[in-house]
Amino acid sequence: MVSQLIFEMEHDQPLPNQPSQTLVAIVAPRLQQGLQDSMVRLLRTLDHPMDRQILGPAAVREIFYHVLRSRQGQMLRSIALTDSSVHRIARVVRYLDEHYTEQLNIKTIAQTACMSESTLHHTFKEVTSLSPIQYLKKIRLHQARSMIINDGLKAGEAGYRVGYESASQFSREFKRVFGISPSQAT
Repeated sequence: MVSQLIFEMEHDQPLPNQPSQTLVAIVAPRLQQGLQDSMVRLLRTLDHPMDRQILGPAAVREIFYHVLRSRQGQMLRSIALTDSSVHRIARVVRYLDEHYTEQLNIKTIAQTACMSESTLHHTFKEVTSLSPIQYLKKIRLHQARSMIINDGLKAGEAGYRVGYESASQFSREFKRVFGISPSQAT
Protein backbone atom coordinates (compact mmCIF):
# COMPACT_ATOMS: atom_id res chain seq x y z
CA MET A 1 0.00 0.00 0.00
CA VAL A 2 2.82 2.39 0.86
CA SER A 3 4.66 1.68 -2.40
CA GLN A 4 1.47 2.25 -4.41
CA LEU A 5 0.82 5.52 -2.58
CA ILE A 6 4.36 6.70 -3.21
CA PHE A 7 3.97 5.90 -6.89
CA GLU A 8 0.67 7.81 -7.10
CA MET A 9 2.00 10.77 -5.14
CA GLU A 10 5.16 11.03 -7.27
CA HIS A 11 3.17 10.95 -10.50
CA ASP A 12 2.30 14.63 -10.23
CA GLN A 13 5.21 15.89 -8.18
CA PRO A 14 8.27 13.99 -6.95
CA LEU A 15 8.42 13.68 -3.19
CA PRO A 16 11.34 15.53 -1.61
CA ASN A 17 14.43 13.43 -1.03
CA GLN A 18 16.58 14.06 1.99
CA PRO A 19 20.06 12.66 2.36
CA SER A 20 19.98 9.28 4.08
CA GLN A 21 22.33 10.51 6.84
CA THR A 22 19.64 12.86 8.17
CA LEU A 23 17.05 10.12 8.64
CA VAL A 24 16.19 9.51 12.27
CA ALA A 25 14.31 6.31 13.05
CA ILE A 26 12.70 7.28 16.35
CA VAL A 27 10.95 10.63 16.55
CA ALA A 28 7.91 11.79 18.49
CA PRO A 29 6.65 14.83 16.58
CA ARG A 30 3.42 16.64 17.26
CA LEU A 31 0.58 15.07 15.22
CA GLN A 32 -0.64 17.18 12.35
CA GLN A 33 -4.41 17.73 12.27
CA GLY A 34 -4.99 15.68 9.09
CA LEU A 35 -3.14 12.68 10.50
CA GLN A 36 -4.93 12.99 13.82
CA ASP A 37 -8.34 13.10 12.07
CA SER A 38 -7.47 10.02 10.03
CA MET A 39 -6.45 8.11 13.14
CA VAL A 40 -9.73 9.01 14.85
CA ARG A 41 -11.66 7.77 11.80
CA LEU A 42 -9.76 4.49 11.92
CA LEU A 43 -10.43 4.03 15.63
CA ARG A 44 -14.16 4.67 15.09
CA THR A 45 -14.31 1.82 12.56
CA LEU A 46 -13.22 -0.68 15.21
CA ASP A 47 -16.66 -0.70 16.90
CA HIS A 48 -18.55 -2.15 13.91
CA PRO A 49 -17.41 -5.12 11.79
CA MET A 50 -18.76 -3.67 8.52
CA ASP A 51 -17.19 -0.26 9.17
CA ARG A 52 -13.91 -2.01 9.94
CA GLN A 53 -14.13 -3.99 6.68
CA ILE A 54 -15.31 -1.18 4.39
CA LEU A 55 -13.96 2.03 5.91
CA GLY A 56 -10.90 0.73 7.77
CA PRO A 57 -8.63 0.21 4.74
CA ALA A 58 -9.39 3.72 3.46
CA ALA A 59 -8.52 5.19 6.86
CA VAL A 60 -5.24 3.23 6.97
CA ARG A 61 -4.39 4.46 3.45
CA GLU A 62 -5.15 8.04 4.53
CA ILE A 63 -2.89 7.65 7.56
CA PHE A 64 -0.02 6.43 5.38
CA TYR A 65 -0.66 9.34 3.00
CA HIS A 66 -0.34 11.88 5.82
CA VAL A 67 2.79 10.21 7.19
CA LEU A 68 4.39 10.20 3.73
CA ARG A 69 3.72 13.93 3.42
CA SER A 70 5.16 14.69 6.84
CA ARG A 71 8.78 15.46 7.70
CA GLN A 72 9.20 11.84 8.77
CA GLY A 73 7.84 10.55 5.46
CA GLN A 74 11.35 10.10 4.05
CA MET A 75 12.00 7.32 6.57
CA LEU A 76 8.85 5.45 5.53
CA ARG A 77 9.69 5.96 1.84
CA SER A 78 13.18 4.66 2.45
CA ILE A 79 11.88 1.53 4.16
CA ALA A 80 9.17 0.91 1.57
CA LEU A 81 11.35 1.43 -1.48
CA THR A 82 14.63 -0.15 -0.50
CA ASP A 83 15.41 -2.24 -3.58
CA SER A 84 11.76 -2.34 -4.55
CA SER A 85 11.82 -3.79 -8.03
CA VAL A 86 8.08 -3.20 -8.37
CA HIS A 87 8.60 0.52 -7.75
CA ARG A 88 11.40 0.65 -10.31
CA ILE A 89 9.22 -1.10 -12.87
CA ALA A 90 6.36 1.29 -12.08
CA ARG A 91 8.73 4.15 -12.91
CA VAL A 92 9.71 2.43 -16.16
CA VAL A 93 6.03 1.99 -17.06
CA ARG A 94 5.43 5.68 -16.39
CA TYR A 95 8.49 6.57 -18.47
CA LEU A 96 7.27 4.41 -21.37
CA ASP A 97 3.78 5.91 -21.13
CA GLU A 98 5.26 9.41 -21.35
CA HIS A 99 7.93 8.72 -24.04
CA TYR A 100 6.29 6.13 -26.30
CA THR A 101 6.65 8.35 -29.38
CA GLU A 102 10.45 8.45 -29.04
CA GLN A 103 12.87 5.93 -30.51
CA LEU A 104 13.61 3.88 -27.41
CA ASN A 105 15.76 0.80 -27.03
CA ILE A 106 16.26 -1.62 -24.18
CA LYS A 107 19.54 0.04 -23.14
CA THR A 108 17.86 3.43 -22.68
CA ILE A 109 14.95 1.88 -20.81
CA ALA A 110 17.34 -0.06 -18.54
CA GLN A 111 19.24 3.13 -17.71
CA THR A 112 15.95 4.74 -16.69
CA ALA A 113 15.36 1.87 -14.25
CA CYS A 114 18.96 1.83 -13.02
CA MET A 115 19.06 -1.87 -13.89
CA SER A 116 21.05 -4.02 -16.22
CA GLU A 117 19.29 -4.94 -19.44
CA SER A 118 18.84 -8.58 -18.41
CA THR A 119 17.57 -7.68 -14.92
CA LEU A 120 15.16 -5.15 -16.40
CA HIS A 121 13.84 -7.69 -18.90
CA HIS A 122 13.38 -10.40 -16.25
CA THR A 123 11.84 -8.10 -13.62
CA PHE A 124 9.62 -6.23 -16.06
CA LYS A 125 8.24 -9.49 -17.42
CA GLU A 126 7.71 -10.78 -13.88
CA VAL A 127 5.70 -7.68 -12.93
CA THR A 128 3.80 -6.97 -16.18
CA SER A 129 3.89 -10.36 -17.98
CA LEU A 130 5.35 -8.54 -21.02
CA SER A 131 8.87 -7.58 -22.02
CA PRO A 132 9.58 -3.83 -22.00
CA ILE A 133 9.59 -3.75 -25.81
CA GLN A 134 6.29 -5.69 -26.00
CA TYR A 135 4.78 -3.22 -23.54
CA LEU A 136 6.05 -0.27 -25.58
CA LYS A 137 4.55 -1.75 -28.76
CA LYS A 138 1.24 -2.27 -27.00
CA ILE A 139 1.15 1.37 -25.87
CA ARG A 140 2.01 2.58 -29.36
CA LEU A 141 -0.59 0.39 -31.06
CA HIS A 142 -3.38 1.39 -28.68
CA GLN A 143 -2.49 5.07 -29.04
CA ALA A 144 -2.41 4.75 -32.82
CA ARG A 145 -5.77 2.98 -32.84
CA SER A 146 -7.21 5.80 -30.74
CA MET A 147 -5.80 8.39 -33.18
CA ILE A 148 -7.32 6.55 -36.14
CA ILE A 149 -10.74 6.09 -34.54
CA ASN A 150 -11.09 9.29 -32.53
CA ASP A 151 -9.01 11.78 -34.49
CA GLY A 152 -9.63 10.44 -37.99
CA LEU A 153 -5.91 10.09 -38.80
CA LYS A 154 -4.77 7.92 -41.67
CA ALA A 155 -3.02 4.72 -40.64
CA GLY A 156 0.43 5.82 -41.84
CA GLU A 157 0.23 9.14 -40.02
CA ALA A 158 -0.94 7.50 -36.78
CA GLY A 159 1.83 4.92 -36.98
CA TYR A 160 4.44 7.61 -37.57
CA ARG A 161 3.15 9.75 -34.67
CA VAL A 162 3.45 6.90 -32.18
CA GLY A 163 7.01 6.07 -33.16
CA TYR A 164 6.86 3.59 -36.05
CA GLU A 165 9.28 4.35 -38.84
CA SER A 166 7.97 1.60 -41.14
CA ALA A 167 4.33 1.71 -42.27
CA SER A 168 4.40 -1.98 -43.20
CA GLN A 169 5.73 -2.99 -39.78
CA PHE A 170 3.07 -0.85 -38.12
CA SER A 171 0.36 -2.43 -40.26
CA ARG A 172 1.58 -5.99 -39.53
CA GLU A 173 1.74 -5.43 -35.78
CA PHE A 174 -1.61 -3.62 -35.73
CA LYS A 175 -3.28 -6.53 -37.51
CA ARG A 176 -1.59 -9.06 -35.21
CA VAL A 177 -2.93 -7.28 -32.10
CA PHE A 178 -6.38 -6.11 -33.25
CA GLY A 179 -7.19 -8.69 -35.94
CA ILE A 180 -7.88 -6.03 -38.58
CA SER A 181 -5.74 -3.71 -40.65
CA PRO A 182 -5.34 -0.10 -39.48
CA SER A 183 -7.40 1.14 -42.44
CA GLN A 184 -10.31 -1.08 -41.33
CA ALA A 185 -10.27 0.42 -37.83
CA THR A 186 -12.10 3.60 -38.84
